[in-house]
Amino acid sequence: MKSLVSHTVKIIFFLAVLFSTSYSQNTENVISDINSSDTTFTMNKSPWGAVARSAIIPGWGQFYNESYWKIPVIWGTAAWLIYNWVDNNNLYNNYKSLYQSSELEYHRRLRNFYRDQRDKFTIYLGLLYLLNLVDAYVDAHLFDFDVNENMGRNDFQLNLRIKLN
Repeated sequence: MKSLVSHTVKIIFFLAVLFSTSYSQNTENVISDINSSDTTFTMNKSPWGAVARSAIIPGWGQFYNESYWKIPVIWGTAAWLIYNWVDNNNLYNNYKSLYQSSELEYHRRLRNFYRDQRDKFTIYLGLLYLLNLVDAYVDAHLFDFDVNENMGRNDFQLNLRIKLN
C-alpha cells in the first residue's frame, strides 16, 4: 500500500509539471497576432477556473461550463466506486479478523483478495477525479467552439446524389 501511494504521488507530480510547462506561450507572438488582426477572440470560460472548481467539488467545473448532464454521471460513478470501496474494505476487515483468529489459508486468500479489490477501487476513484479535471479543462477550452454547418461561408453550394440500382 505504501508503494501504491508513493507511485500515485509521483504520477500526480509528473502530470502537474507536464501541464504547467506545456501550456506556456510566447507573449510576443500573441501580441503581434492580436495587433495584426481586425478582431480579437476572448474566451467566455476560463479553463483553469473550471479545473479549480472541479478540484474543489467534482462536477462544479462541468456546471461552470454549462455541461449539466455530466454532473450526475460523475457523481453517480463516484458514489458507485465509493460504495464498492466501503464494501470491499468491510469484507477485508472481516476476513482479516477471521484470519488472525483461525490462521486458515482460505481466510488469508480472501483477506488478500478483498484488500486488492479495495485498492483497485481507490485507483479507479483517483482516475475518475483526474478525468473530471481533464474534462472540465477541455470543455472550457471548447466552450466557444462553433459547430455551425455554414462554417462562415456564404457561397452557393450544390449537393448531388447519385443513386445506382
